[in-house]
Amino acid sequence: MFERLNAYRIMWVLVFFDLPTETKQDRKNAGKFRKDMLADGFQMFQFSIYMRHCSSKENADVHIQRVKKKLPDKGHVGIMCVTDKQFGMMEIFRGHVAIDVLPPPQQLELF
Repeated sequence: MFERLNAYRIMWVLVFFDLPTETKQDRKNAGKFRKDMLADGFQMFQFSIYMRHCSSKENADVHIQRVKKKLPDKGHVGIMCVTDKQFGMMEIFRGHVAIDVLPPPQQLELF
C-alpha cells in the first residue's frame, strides 16, 4: 500500500559541527566538509549548522551515511533527525524579532 507523505514521516537532517581552523590544512578540511554537505543537498542554517529535507526516515539514513563517510579527522560533528512537524514548531529570531521558518522544498508526487 502506498503511504502518503505527512509531517510525521518527512524528516529534516541537521548536522552540527565545530571543526578546527588553526592550520592551513585544518581550514582546507573544514571547507571540504562544508562543500561536500552542499553537494549532497544540505543548506546552511547557521555557519556550523547545515540541514537537509528528506522525504522519509529511509532517505534521511542515506544522507546520514554520506555525512559519516565524509567526516574530517579532527573536530566535533553531531547529526540529528527531526520530523517535519517538529521542525515546523521551531522559533527563529533575529534580535527580538521573530522570523518565519524556512518552508520545506517542493515535493513532487507521482501517481
